[in-house]
Amino acid sequence: MSGHGAHVENGIWMRAVMMGGIILTIGVLLFATLGVAMADGKHDTWADLEDDYHHEETVLAAQDNISTSEAEELEHLHHEVEQAHLSYLSYRVSGITILLMSIAYASFIGFGGFLNASKSNGDDDHGDDHGDGYGDDHHGSASPIIFAFGILLFLAGFPDFAIACKAMLNASVTADLGMLSLSLVGLLTIAIAVSNWWFEDLPFNGEGEQIATSYPFEGEHIRKAGLWVFIMSEIMVFATFFSSYLRMRTEWCTDWAIRDGVEACKDVPEGTVVTASDLLRYDFATLLPGAINTFALIISSYTIVLALKTARNKDWKAPTGLMGKFMPTRKAAIRNYLIATLMLGSLFIVLKLVEWSHLVAEGFDIGTVQGSIFYIATGAHGLHVFVGLLVMLYLVFKADTVGFDEDNAQGIEYFGLYWHFVDLAWVVIFPAFYLY
Repeated sequence: MSGHGAHVENGIWMRAVMMGGIILTIGVLLFATLGVAMADGKHDTWADLEDDYHHEETVLAAQDNISTSEAEELEHLHHEVEQAHLSYLSYRVSGITILLMSIAYASFIGFGGFLNASKSNGDDDHGDDHGDGYGDDHHGSASPIIFAFGILLFLAGFPDFAIACKAMLNASVTADLGMLSLSLVGLLTIAIAVSNWWFEDLPFNGEGEQIATSYPFEGEHIRKAGLWVFIMSEIMVFATFFSSYLRMRTEWCTDWAIRDGVEACKDVPEGTVVTASDLLRYDFATLLPGAINTFALIISSYTIVLALKTARNKDWKAPTGLMGKFMPTRKAAIRNYLIATLMLGSLFIVLKLVEWSHLVAEGFDIGTVQGSIFYIATGAHGLHVFVGLLVMLYLVFKADTVGFDEDNAQGIEYFGLYWHFVDLAWVVIFPAFYLY
């Protein structure tokens, strides 16, 4: 199949299906290791400690007088029970999250590859009006419009979709499967649009990129200008979350402010207003996932820059030593840098859900104003990370098949702009929501 560039055989798309199978296999193995084997061991430890605590509590309750040392020992045992519970949640949630992400990755890349592999060879000449092998001078595509329409359908049916999914998780409630229909049609539309988008982009070799002519983007590629406009709109979205939190946070007497002796909060009892930072900043184990995530995103921005730099360096030479074994060719180096970015971003999602499970276990849920702001803001950011990871999957596939070089490396550059924005948004969110 030839699009706006090099010739692409139908069989290459089957590598996407194989890639999906590999991802799913890895996900199942990690789930079996973390979410089942190790989580079961942590669950047994938690159950034993909980039995010991209840036994000790019963014994002390039968006594007339409880010494200070006995009360402290009971409190210490209760703390051990809580820590064992959080440790179990860490492994269990990690395993389940990895499994669900691998299913999503495998479905996304595998379905797209299957659809494109199924297209007839008659599609080879689509868009080649000049007979020059790379088609028209522009890359106009209906795929983004179809994609947006799919999102519209999914969101229009999402309330019913959420109710039906919740009902299916509750064995005592019968789910109306018809409530899923509109959102499922939306998801199918999105998958088809993305698949066709890949079909149009994979052969692109840098020829015929449209140039913007209007201020302030004249001279820039149309796609780059469009991405900057998109990022500006995203800044407004996150500015809304951030400003809402700061506006309300400055009016709250939180446990953090009470403990620090803020004059205006001296007569307010602890627990009146509990924010995420009240639970996170004083518990190293609970704060750790967010701290690791910060470094993971920063490093991932670096690895995608390395991928772009390698693609644009026509004089690239393989490094010596151990790194040379991982990157024997420029094509392998670009692919592996992108895989590293994918893995770091995936780590972010896993740790994010582990952190959420800890907070919920400690009683901090979306049912309060401070909880809703926290979960919506960090959840919206996590969704942006996950969508970026789905795009990253395609970049890894393209790097492994057609490949990137100095002519078509702008695909990595444009995605890198989005990824850097996601990184910078987290650099702002972390100190505001976790430390303040």
